Amino acid sequence: MKILVMNCGSSSLKYQLIDMNDESVLAKGLCERIGIEGSRLIHRPTGKDRYIVDTDMPDHGVAVLLVLEALSDPEHGVIRSAAEISGIGHRVLHGGKTITQSCVIDQHVKDVIRECFDLGPLHNPANLIGIEACEAAMPGKINVAVFDTSFGMGMEPKAYRYAIPDRYYEEYGVRRYGFHGTSHDFVSHEALKYLDLDPEKGKVIVCHLGNGASISASVGGVCVETSMGLTPLEGLIMGTRSGDVDPAVVQYITNKEGWTVDDTLNLLNKKSGMQALSGVSSDFRDIEAAIYQGDEKAKMAMETYVHRLVKYIGAYNTVLKGADAIVFTAGVGENGPMVRRMVCEYLEFLGVKIDEDTNRSAFGKQVVLSTEDSSIKVAVIPTNEELAIARDTLKFL
Repeated sequence: MKILVMNCGSSSLKYQLIDMNDESVLAKGLCERIGIEGSRLIHRPTGKDRYIVDTDMPDHGVAVLLVLEALSDPEHGVIRSAAEISGIGHRVLHGGKTITQSCVIDQHVKDVIRECFDLGPLHNPANLIGIEACEAAMPGKINVAVFDTSFGMGMEPKAYRYAIPDRYYEEYGVRRYGFHGTSHDFVSHEALKYLDLDPEKGKVIVCHLGNGASISASVGGVCVETSMGLTPLEGLIMGTRSGDVDPAVVQYITNKEGWTVDDTLNLLNKKSGMQALSGVSSDFRDIEAAIYQGDEKAKMAMETYVHRLVKYIGAYNTVLKGADAIVFTAGVGENGPMVRRMVCEYLEFLGVKIDEDTNRSAFGKQVVLSTEDSSIKVAVIPTNEELAIARDTLKFL
């Protein structure tokens, strides 16, 4: 049984075709610059050479057809035709309060995705365009929506409610949703298996650290806390996002600069975070290189980043009444020995101990970092959102 996983952005389309018999990736690729001059399809069939097509893609409908052509191409393809695809799983950012878990897409689901455009203005419209393009290209196929907010819907009101008047929650859905949910769900469940924890009571803190960053606490794979809120801006310091700030900062900067609120939010989302603190880059590889060259501002940025992260880890450890495991994932989490070491040094007072040689050599692979006498297990577990989406899609087939 083969499942096509789609992740549509406003001008891009990422895809993977996964054989669910052994969960192997048959092919993956990217359509970029959709609707923009210079559009390109980069197709990577497993075991074959990369295949690139430079051609106009005026919309996502054309992009989907090109993907299907590449997948079934006699030379570069991996299937004979689209008939071999059993279903399509779509990453969708926001389901609001209405949809709390993955589901087969029908008109009601599409209406909810549309209603959440203002909660996910960059992602939800593109996600819906991708869904409708697949429906047109492959009529009759089951399409499944896997929502990035589903994991956070496991939280209780004490964790997701803001202390504002009820009507803003009731009428506008203003609450904490959490994002990177597909990643947190996948990694938290993998941690239970990999670290041999109680599948129903295992308490796991997942640090999803990439250009976007978030942290979650779960019990038996069910979310009890997560750092992102109504939008992905809340929480940890990120590549270009500020993370937590006093809400009055928005008013203060807006008034001082003579801007609109949207201008200030653009600053906090796209021109802040590690890029602003370091003065170097939003890329941690560049920041680490600057630190090794003696750049004090880059060093301060890294220390600030880790300080914020360990504050959350400490809080979530308390919420869980003692975590069984702390797991690092995503680009920085999987490939950042410096960040992992600095975090674990903070946690030594809790009895956390890691093998530094193992930490230094851990890049993009599943590995236990903690020593046998560590009070909390510490591990790196690579995330795989595409496989998580495929697994959810399989449930409906």
